[in-house]
Amino acid sequence: MAVLISKKFVYKNSIEWEEQKKGILYSDGKPGFKVSSPPEFKGHAGIWNPEELFIASVNSCIMTTFLYYAERKNLEFISYKSEAEGTIELVENKFVFTEIKIRPFIIIKNSLDIEKAKELIEFSEKNCLISNSIKPKVSVIALINTNLEMS
Repeated sequence: MAVLISKKFVYKNSIEWEEQKKGILYSDGKPGFKVSSPPEFKGHAGIWNPEELFIASVNSCIMTTFLYYAERKNLEFISYKSEAEGTIELVENKFVFTEIKIRPFIIIKNSLDIEKAKELIEFSEKNCLISNSIKPKVSVIALINTNLEMS
């Protein structure tokens, strides 16, 4: 009888406002980087924004999921590169992502593995944690104070 072990992982980061519509995003053990609203929303060009990070999360998840399955199924490949494109539209008076397209370009070693590579990228699409989690509940729990003390 197989025993199903419950797994739960918690990931954290923090952000600190810097000036204007810019902040620094931090995660333990990693260098911080600037984030901003995109220019379309009166933000700053040349700085990562939440919209780009959102589609980057999907893009990198598809890749890492593919890498996992390629290793398990012994698919020998030479390179993997993909582009991501997200479309935002006004729906019911709210901006939402209506579509995200991931376009991987995979070079494999053996032409006999083309079908295997296609199956693995399709399997990666179906099993990508991020794309499967795009509609989670978001809770905003604010702590608002009149001084610099954080409780």
